[in-house]
Amino acid sequence: MTKILVIEDEAQSREMFLECLETEGFNVIGAENGVVGVQQAREHLPDLVICDIIMPELDGYGVLNTLRQNPVTAVIPFIFLTAKGGKAELRQGMKLGADDYLTKPSTVEDVLEAISIRLEKQTALKQWYASLHQINVASELEPTTKVVEKESIFPPCPHLNEVFQFIEANYQQPISLCDVAQAVGYAPSYLTDLMRRLTGQTINRWIVERRMAAARSLLLETNQSVEQIAEVVGYQNTGHFFRQFRKYIGTTPQAWRNSNRTQSHSH
Repeated sequence: MTKILVIEDEAQSREMFLECLETEGFNVIGAENGVVGVQQAREHLPDLVICDIIMPELDGYGVLNTLRQNPVTAVIPFIFLTAKGGKAELRQGMKLGADDYLTKPSTVEDVLEAISIRLEKQTALKQWYASLHQINVASELEPTTKVVEKESIFPPCPHLNEVFQFIEANYQQPISLCDVAQAVGYAPSYLTDLMRRLTGQTINRWIVERRMAAARSLLLETNQSVEQIAEVVGYQNTGHFFRQFRKYIGTTPQAWRNSNRTQSHSH
């Protein structure tokens, strides 16, 4: 059952939302302020959080910022619910990583629609990443398949287009999280949280994934040495490339090349 945490200091509003959501079949949890809300989120790990902005002790921005700092709670979809609907508040919320923003008064239908959209997106992204992982595993189990970069390994995510374009254009250079963040105009911590929420992975992991995909293509289709390939795909140290290849692919670059080429020629 989908678990939803409602953080709202006004008891009447909180109870109304909890009752309506429970009627719709959700497993609901209520919190009367931001501090309790953060505790409940960490303890119960809800599928989605609905949070008021203006609250005593810890406001909604503080709640969101706190949850985004923890890798376990950083990926939870977060919807602001508030009487403040100005552009400045909206920008601040989105900058911190809010997924949606509903202004009071909102109808139950508005809230249910927002919840539905967020949960569908979250499910779609999880399914996409799971399928990507299966494809990567299959490519290792079926070495006769040529590894050709005809399609991007990156997910079709509008919020991250600039990020993935930068990685695609520069993965052959020694780039880092800070380089990517600077290029797209985000703070490194915010970009880390955004990437983790939307793809379940870090910036560094995507850089490595892209380098590994390129390395496998070169190992299969060229006679370049492992040292040359390491340099081409962005590693200044061959030993580092060797260790990462074995960590992510499960074998050494030369063994992978020999196995794939041998099985490819035998068919």
